[in-house]
Amino acid sequence: MNGTRSDIAGRSDLDVLLRRFYTAAFADPLIGPFFTRIAGTDLEAHLPRITDFWERALFRTAGYRGDALAPHEALHSVHPMTAEDFGRWVQLWRAAVDGLFGGPLAERAKDQGERIALTLHRRLAGEDAPLTGDGPGFVPLAVLALRSSLV
Repeated sequence: MNGTRSDIAGRSDLDVLLRRFYTAAFADPLIGPFFTRIAGTDLEAHLPRITDFWERALFRTAGYRGDALAPHEALHSVHPMTAEDFGRWVQLWRAAVDGLFGGPLAERAKDQGERIALTLHRRLAGEDAPLTGDGPGFVPLAVLALRSSLV
Protein backbone atom coordinates (compact mmCIF):
# COMPACT_ATOMS: atom_id res chain seq x y z
CA MET A 1 0.00 0.00 0.00
CA ASN A 2 2.76 2.44 0.86
CA GLY A 3 4.94 1.56 -2.16
CA THR A 4 7.70 4.12 -2.48
CA ARG A 5 5.73 7.03 -1.05
CA SER A 6 7.05 8.48 2.16
CA ASP A 7 4.87 9.36 5.12
CA ILE A 8 3.84 12.86 6.09
CA ALA A 9 6.83 14.09 8.06
CA GLY A 10 6.13 17.68 9.00
CA ARG A 11 4.76 21.09 8.15
CA SER A 12 6.42 21.30 4.73
CA ASP A 13 4.71 18.05 3.70
CA LEU A 14 1.40 19.42 4.96
CA ASP A 15 1.91 22.54 2.87
CA VAL A 16 2.43 20.43 -0.28
CA LEU A 17 -0.58 18.25 0.57
CA LEU A 18 -2.89 21.15 1.35
CA ARG A 19 -1.92 23.04 -1.81
CA ARG A 20 -2.65 19.95 -3.88
CA PHE A 21 -5.95 19.33 -2.10
CA TYR A 22 -7.19 22.92 -2.30
CA THR A 23 -6.20 23.24 -5.95
CA ALA A 24 -8.48 20.28 -6.66
CA ALA A 25 -11.21 21.44 -4.27
CA PHE A 26 -11.33 24.97 -5.71
CA ALA A 27 -11.67 23.51 -9.22
CA ASP A 28 -14.29 20.91 -8.28
CA PRO A 29 -17.72 21.68 -9.76
CA LEU A 30 -19.56 20.48 -6.63
CA ILE A 31 -17.58 21.94 -3.72
CA GLY A 32 -15.43 24.51 -5.49
CA PRO A 33 -18.09 27.23 -5.24
CA PHE A 34 -18.05 26.98 -1.44
CA PHE A 35 -14.42 28.10 -1.52
CA THR A 36 -14.43 30.43 -4.50
CA ARG A 37 -17.85 32.02 -4.83
CA ILE A 38 -19.49 31.72 -1.39
CA ALA A 39 -16.52 32.13 0.97
CA GLY A 40 -14.20 33.92 -1.45
CA THR A 41 -11.28 32.02 0.05
CA ASP A 42 -7.81 33.45 -0.56
CA LEU A 43 -5.70 30.31 -0.63
CA GLU A 44 -2.47 32.05 0.35
CA ALA A 45 -4.16 33.64 3.38
CA HIS A 46 -5.96 30.39 4.29
CA LEU A 47 -3.00 28.01 4.05
CA PRO A 48 -1.06 29.03 7.18
CA ARG A 49 -4.17 28.64 9.36
CA ILE A 50 -5.29 25.34 7.88
CA THR A 51 -1.72 24.04 8.02
CA ASP A 52 -1.69 24.92 11.73
CA PHE A 53 -4.94 22.96 12.09
CA TRP A 54 -3.55 19.85 10.40
CA GLU A 55 -0.17 20.13 12.13
CA ARG A 56 -1.96 20.11 15.44
CA ALA A 57 -4.29 17.28 14.38
CA LEU A 58 -1.48 15.01 13.16
CA PHE A 59 1.55 15.99 15.24
CA ARG A 60 -0.06 17.61 18.30
CA THR A 61 2.01 20.73 17.60
CA ALA A 62 1.33 24.22 16.20
CA GLY A 63 -0.66 26.98 17.68
CA TYR A 64 -4.07 26.42 16.09
CA ARG A 65 -6.62 27.64 18.57
CA GLY A 66 -9.40 28.51 16.15
CA ASP A 67 -12.99 27.34 15.98
CA ALA A 68 -13.17 25.05 12.96
CA LEU A 69 -16.96 24.92 13.17
CA ALA A 70 -17.62 28.68 12.91
CA PRO A 71 -16.58 29.24 9.27
CA HIS A 72 -18.53 26.17 8.22
CA GLU A 73 -21.60 27.42 10.07
CA ALA A 74 -21.31 30.72 8.21
CA LEU A 75 -21.08 28.93 4.85
CA HIS A 76 -23.92 26.59 5.77
CA SER A 77 -26.17 29.54 6.61
CA VAL A 78 -25.64 30.97 3.10
CA HIS A 79 -25.73 27.68 1.19
CA PRO A 80 -26.48 24.49 3.17
CA MET A 81 -23.80 21.84 2.83
CA THR A 82 -25.08 18.34 2.19
CA ALA A 83 -23.75 14.86 2.79
CA GLU A 84 -22.88 14.84 -0.91
CA ASP A 85 -20.70 17.95 -0.44
CA PHE A 86 -18.88 16.44 2.52
CA GLY A 87 -18.55 13.13 0.67
CA ARG A 88 -16.83 14.90 -2.22
CA TRP A 89 -14.52 16.68 0.25
CA VAL A 90 -13.53 13.26 1.66
CA GLN A 91 -13.03 11.83 -1.83
CA LEU A 92 -10.68 14.68 -2.80
CA TRP A 93 -8.89 14.63 0.56
CA ARG A 94 -8.20 10.90 0.40
CA ALA A 95 -7.03 11.17 -3.22
CA ALA A 96 -4.67 14.05 -2.36
CA VAL A 97 -3.17 12.15 0.57
CA ASP A 98 -2.87 8.88 -1.36
CA GLY A 99 -1.33 10.64 -4.35
CA LEU A 100 1.53 12.00 -2.27
CA PHE A 101 2.05 9.97 0.89
CA GLY A 102 1.86 6.52 2.43
CA GLY A 103 2.32 5.43 6.01
CA PRO A 104 0.78 5.73 9.47
CA LEU A 105 0.47 9.53 9.47
CA ALA A 106 -1.03 9.52 5.98
CA GLU A 107 -3.60 6.99 7.20
CA ARG A 108 -4.25 9.14 10.27
CA ALA A 109 -4.79 12.19 8.03
CA LYS A 110 -7.37 10.30 5.96
CA ASP A 111 -9.13 8.94 9.05
CA GLN A 112 -9.13 12.36 10.68
CA GLY A 113 -10.56 13.92 7.52
CA GLU A 114 -13.40 11.41 7.53
CA ARG A 115 -14.16 12.06 11.20
CA ILE A 116 -14.13 15.81 10.58
CA ALA A 117 -16.50 15.49 7.62
CA LEU A 118 -18.96 13.35 9.58
CA THR A 119 -18.82 15.59 12.62
CA LEU A 120 -19.27 18.81 10.65
CA HIS A 121 -22.16 17.35 8.68
CA ARG A 122 -23.92 16.22 11.85
CA ARG A 123 -23.28 19.49 13.68
CA LEU A 124 -24.54 21.57 10.75
CA ALA A 125 -27.40 19.46 9.41
CA GLY A 126 -28.41 17.64 12.59
CA GLU A 127 -27.76 14.21 14.02
CA ASP A 128 -30.53 12.66 11.92
CA ALA A 129 -29.52 14.29 8.62
CA PRO A 130 -29.25 11.81 5.75
CA LEU A 131 -25.79 10.45 5.05
CA THR A 132 -26.68 9.57 1.47
CA GLY A 133 -26.67 11.27 -1.90
CA ASP A 134 -26.71 10.37 -5.55
CA GLY A 135 -24.38 12.78 -7.31
CA PRO A 136 -21.52 11.69 -9.56
CA GLY A 137 -18.58 10.31 -7.65
CA PHE A 138 -20.41 10.59 -4.35
CA VAL A 139 -18.75 8.93 -1.37
CA PRO A 140 -21.64 8.13 0.98
CA LEU A 141 -21.02 9.44 4.46
CA ALA A 142 -22.93 6.37 5.61
CA VAL A 143 -19.89 4.32 4.55
CA LEU A 144 -17.67 6.53 6.68
CA ALA A 145 -20.06 6.23 9.61
CA LEU A 146 -19.79 2.45 9.41
CA ARG A 147 -15.99 2.70 9.58
CA SER A 148 -15.93 5.12 12.48
CA SER A 149 -16.80 5.10 16.14
CA LEU A 150 -19.25 7.96 15.49
CA VAL A 151 -22.14 5.61 14.61
